[in-house]
Amino acid sequence: MDLQPYLLANWSMLNCITLNSTSRVVLASCRNAFNMVANLSLYAVAFIVFGVTIASTHADIENQYRWIAYLSIFIGCCFVGIFHLGTKEPRLKVSLQGNNRSRISWTYWFKRVLYYQVALVYVLTRLVVNVSQAYLAFYVIDDLRMAQSAKALVPAIIYISSFLVSIILQEISWTGQCLKACYSAGAIVWIFCGAGILFLPGSMSALMYIISVSIGIANALMMVTGVSMQSVLIDRDLNGCAFVCGSLSFMDKISCGLALFVLQSYQSTRVIQENHSNDVYFSVTRFGLGFVPAFCSLISVIVTYTMKLQPAPCKPLMEPLLV
Repeated sequence: MDLQPYLLANWSMLNCITLNSTSRVVLASCRNAFNMVANLSLYAVAFIVFGVTIASTHADIENQYRWIAYLSIFIGCCFVGIFHLGTKEPRLKVSLQGNNRSRISWTYWFKRVLYYQVALVYVLTRLVVNVSQAYLAFYVIDDLRMAQSAKALVPAIIYISSFLVSIILQEISWTGQCLKACYSAGAIVWIFCGAGILFLPGSMSALMYIISVSIGIANALMMVTGVSMQSVLIDRDLNGCAFVCGSLSFMDKISCGLALFVLQSYQSTRVIQENHSNDVYFSVTRFGLGFVPAFCSLISVIVTYTMKLQPAPCKPLMEPLLV
């Protein structure tokens, strides 16, 4: 089942619910918080399946993961049904003099410098999150030699931290400068986390739990504000929001796929050969989890600094109206 249409519709609806910039950031924060809840729910399902069933053979292990997949799909389908049947489509009570109702050509966005800036920031943000998630478990087990439980505990700490920060972000009154500041703060935190991951020795692996908290905070700051920058770009051009969300998501998938392909092609090599004292060595896993997200964060901070985010003030006649 391809969930991409649901994600694009969800992002587009976020912008159509309200034109108020602060409200849009709050909605993006809520979305990120529930995304973390969904990730944690998957761990809960796996915990239940592993606790109920006993795996003594390779076939039993396959059955455990098969049940995890079945239960996750079933729960997801239930919530999709609840969304479609129980959610009224939001519509805006807008001025007829605005350009909300006029058709917008997709070439319109390519004429705006802000589109390229937001696209680059969003793609870099997704690279930070997706590449780090792809190599996190391998880094914890293969590079730091931590216990097997750590490959579940470390991601759980990241998700919980990200969830809490997403809730806190809902209480902020947002402006364009505030978006840039919070995004830059999250990116800078990731740069320090990446440096720590690159040089963290196996003998100090317990520090990975502290780094995990910082990664969760950075992910929430970057994801919420990165998605909110799309809302500033869209502003009142609601008929073009689907193209913006779709094109940025397409570039995100292509870039992440290429990045993982390149990293995996070097998976069998190491920059520095591992020694026998369990000190730091630079594997592709360590490079993918530490350097790549940190480098992407650095570039995104530079791009964010050049952006001019000036969301237009929202007038009373443009308040949301559910029908």
